Amino acid sequence: MKKIILVLISLFVVNLIQAQQKAVTETGEEVILYHDGTWKFTNEIQPSESEIPTNFNKFTKDEGSTFLLKSSKLNIGFWLNPKIWTFTKAVINKDGEFDLKYKDGDLYGMIITEKFEIPLESLRSIAVKNGQKVAPDLKIVKEEYRTVNGLKVLLLQLVGTTQGIKFSYYGYYFSSSSGTVQFMTYTSKNLIESYKPKIELLLNGLVELN
Repeated sequence: MKKIILVLISLFVVNLIQAQQKAVTETGEEVILYHDGTWKFTNEIQPSESEIPTNFNKFTKDEGSTFLLKSSKLNIGFWLNPKIWTFTKAVINKDGEFDLKYKDGDLYGMIITEKFEIPLESLRSIAVKNGQKVAPDLKIVKEEYRTVNGLKVLLLQLVGTTQGIKFSYYGYYFSSSSGTVQFMTYTSKNLIESYKPKIELLLNGLVELN
């Protein structure tokens, strides 16, 4: 069962399957069609970018995060706790740099790095649109700007349905003149709240290297 869940989550991330369908009404409105016969307008999904709040707390690296995972593409590193996280070179997503796995549960992570700069507002739109390719019901349930180890990042928590299973994605998005980082974790919707303390400690290991 764990392998099946991992495959489904991974397929969502790399946009390989589509759980629901999109359609256009007679008046030109785009809607999402669900397998149970219900539907909704696609423009009901997301709030305006101008409504994104700022969390004024300062987020910093956890003392237990003693291993520095360095990007080979950007001047960026990721402090993690090697006692509870494993990592490998990305296999599932060809655009990714690292895949992560929480040792004691069904929680996974992915780090995607690119060498060009993308405004955070644009990153938000890209993340949502890519996710909607495989889960048209995808929606943002939490978003805010944060300062993490001196870096301004966008936190996004997304929920979407793939093959009838609801998944939740929680991650940081960062971009500067040196490039762009998508630092994401993902699991089933019913597990995300129990994993949030571990997720926060992991994500707060994002640092810019000298």
